[in-house]
Amino acid sequence: MQQLHNKKLLWQLPFLVLLIVGTVLIIRQQRYMPYQKSADKVFGTFYHAVYQCDSDLTYSINAELAKVDVSLSPFNPNSVITAVNQNKSVKLNDMFLDVYQLAMKISDETEGAFDITVAPLVNAWGFGFKNGFEPSKLQVDSLMQVIGYRKVRLEKGAIYKTDDRIMLDCSAIAKGYGTDVVARLLRGMGVNNFMIEIGGEIVTSGVNPEGKPWRVGISKPIDDMQGTSQGVQSIVAITDKAMATSGNYRNFYYKGGKKYAHTIDPKTGYPVQHSLLSATVFANSCAVADAYATSFMVMGVEKAQQLLDRHPELMAYLIYSDKDGKNAVWYSPSLKNKLQE
Repeated sequence: MQQLHNKKLLWQLPFLVLLIVGTVLIIRQQRYMPYQKSADKVFGTFYHAVYQCDSDLTYSINAELAKVDVSLSPFNPNSVITAVNQNKSVKLNDMFLDVYQLAMKISDETEGAFDITVAPLVNAWGFGFKNGFEPSKLQVDSLMQVIGYRKVRLEKGAIYKTDDRIMLDCSAIAKGYGTDVVARLLRGMGVNNFMIEIGGEIVTSGVNPEGKPWRVGISKPIDDMQGTSQGVQSIVAITDKAMATSGNYRNFYYKGGKKYAHTIDPKTGYPVQHSLLSATVFANSCAVADAYATSFMVMGVEKAQQLLDRHPELMAYLIYSDKDGKNAVWYSPSLKNKLQE
């Protein structure tokens, strides 16, 4: 019996050696495999990708982002969402459906703070993809008739609206979704170490070129319409997470001595007026982080904290103005050991 056992071990030994050698070779190959960089214009902004791979994947990344654009961009006259907004018959593709259904779920979770039908109001207030001016109360009241995510439904593969003037705009979730799409592409190609960023929305995986967790900065909420401010409030060392930030410190204007920020409350029709200056959300999906960051800017600090209590899978870093007008910070307790002040 002992001889049989010894013979079995002898037969297994070569396989064990091969396994160990193969593992060592894979680890060495990964250690010395270069990190590539890709960048290009997309969604009216830029994307940047850093990833460990033996070849340049820029062409493949651009191809995936082009699919997102033709699904969700209201600037693209041939996109699915443009056809929906123009009340044309169109086949809804998987990307459009993914984002639409996620948007509706988060609208329910946030009691309408997140709403992809708010675009006409955003445009009327001088933001979005049409230039507007401060609307009158009558104009706001009129536009509110075509605002509300519950006025839209998906049925039998088609979008139905209670009013043909209702417009869908996924700008507050599309960049995050596009970042997720690139991350999914890279993982599908066997790339484990990467950071993808589209207009400030980020997905990280594995380690950076130094073999450490990726370090990302949270911007200080300094009024900066040109986007040139480099002020960093805090550094977060994080990996295998998505991150998105929304704030009122870049997209705003002053009129009559009053500041009008781009975050519009879908329930009132007016720009939000509260103490929250910026919201950074960490989640497993960048689309989710993107949508909740926008939602928190509508909800304000207290309501955002209440929602976070119900969603332990989310983490947030909120910068707000305290009672003395000074910047203050609140963040999820689970972020504490990831912050590098």
